[in-house]
Amino acid sequence: MQRLYWTTRTSGRTLLNTFVIGRLLAVAPLLLLLGACATVDRTLGLVGLDGLFGGGEDVISLSAEIRPADLHQHVRVLASDAFAGRAPGTVGEELTTQYLVNAFEDAGLAPGPQGSYLQGVPLVGLQSDADMGLQVQGKPLPLRMSRDAVLVSQRVVPRTVLRRLPLVFVGYGVHAPEYGWDDYAGVDVRGKIAVMLVNDPQVEATDGRLDSAYFKGRSMTYYGRWTYKYEQASRMGAAAALVIHNTAMAGYPWEVVAGSWGTENFTLDRADGNAQRVAAEGWLHEDFARELFARAGYDYELLRRQASRPGFRGFELPASASVMVRNTIRRVQSHNVLATVPGTDPALRDEWVIYSAHWDHLGVNPNLPDDQIYNGAEDNATGVAGLLEVAAAFAQQPARRSMMFLAVTAEEQGLLGARWYAENPVVPLAKTVANINMDRLNVLAPTRDIVVVGRGQSSLEQVLETAAATQGRVLVSESSPEKGYYFRSDHFEFAKRGVPALYADSGKTPRLGDPETLHNYNASYVRDRYHKVDDEYDPSWPMTGAAQDMQLLYLVGQAVANTTRPPHWLPSSEFATLRPPAP
Repeated sequence: MQRLYWTTRTSGRTLLNTFVIGRLLAVAPLLLLLGACATVDRTLGLVGLDGLFGGGEDVISLSAEIRPADLHQHVRVLASDAFAGRAPGTVGEELTTQYLVNAFEDAGLAPGPQGSYLQGVPLVGLQSDADMGLQVQGKPLPLRMSRDAVLVSQRVVPRTVLRRLPLVFVGYGVHAPEYGWDDYAGVDVRGKIAVMLVNDPQVEATDGRLDSAYFKGRSMTYYGRWTYKYEQASRMGAAAALVIHNTAMAGYPWEVVAGSWGTENFTLDRADGNAQRVAAEGWLHEDFARELFARAGYDYELLRRQASRPGFRGFELPASASVMVRNTIRRVQSHNVLATVPGTDPALRDEWVIYSAHWDHLGVNPNLPDDQIYNGAEDNATGVAGLLEVAAAFAQQPARRSMMFLAVTAEEQGLLGARWYAENPVVPLAKTVANINMDRLNVLAPTRDIVVVGRGQSSLEQVLETAAATQGRVLVSESSPEKGYYFRSDHFEFAKRGVPALYADSGKTPRLGDPETLHNYNASYVRDRYHKVDDEYDPSWPMTGAAQDMQLLYLVGQAVANTTRPPHWLPSSEFATLRPPAP
């Protein structure tokens, strides 16, 4: 395939200039207060790392050049219509993976230890055509698919039929022994349809605030993720599982669910064809669920409150459903793309720091009337651009430990590429000391802070804090920890196997201007562009905030890769027992 970009040499490193129409003005990625200036190649010191890790280094000198112009050039190409939304198993994948391989090669990175830049990921594409009929109190309840419900089958079979199965309300669908919580206690869902609420139980303390003794209070645990709910319903023997959507608790509107689940969805191609999963899984629109419960003789809002109290017990509704799902099955050999920079210290070279970002998006929906391409500019062409630029920086200045840069497939399908890598790592997970993940960068201006997603997980946050101080920045927590973003990107597949994983989001307070402007931009993105065809590349983005954040994550990776003692989980993390601190 013809290479998709031409290269020039500037300041001793390769800049990727893809389909260049005109060179963008590069502005300072760090500490930008007023005006524009040339690119930054600044040496920064990280002081006090000895106190964090117990290593022998007091100060590590670091430098990197990460330019907004180069980030722009990557995003412009990856999010172009020519890449057709970067769906796995399409021409968009072919163009994307070749672009990434070319970029890594030109930046001077080596392939993976397995001898290739590509890792095959076997997927099965399932296009589900579903219908569901409901009976409540013996009377039919009309239902409009896509508007009132979405339904798929992850079983790799052409046809699934479920006839007149009882509906069982199981609260939040949680079995959490450490909290003394079991929504399935005393109720049998075997061969039935489990209906449940999204997120964690919202347990109130006596003062009316959320009780932090249960499920981390306002912060979502993995019990709140819809992926867990289907997994638990499967373990309990349910035939199907339906999650009731709520925009505030899910973190995205119904249109995102209907759009994402209405296209071809992928699963890993396993020998059992996912026979262990529920036969059908899906969502109910909250308005429809409210009507369903009302016709069954229950007050939906009252039930929501009752389900958030300790001791709640599920029950069978006077309702049943019949389901038919037809699957169009397509097997796809997708690919993760990875590149490496060998470590310089023989004593640490077999230990690895992995940066990750997902290259895929949602592809094309031919059923849309006008624009049909989900370009995925912010989600996640920006993250891939950051991955490429950080990789190029490490190629110019290797660290003591080895570095891997992993662009994974099928994140939008449930972290499948990351899961496949974690199940089939090219370097042992026991030798992987940290994962640093990038998903949707700050396309606007630099900030005075940096958001830690899932704060309280690992000592990587202390490294981030020290590195951020060199930029004059501070760490802040998420505004919406109840949305569970720590469980919604690729680092989670590393975390749940014991690898300390860091996921930082863009800051909240710009260095210049009104913080409300940044807040409004992010809110409008979630409302109007996230997982929609309007997530398009915008050449007017400053992208200086992305460059600032990538410089920061470069510093974090250098610190971790150059200090003797590896990161560890904090006692407050649910992953703390998986990898205790080194003695």
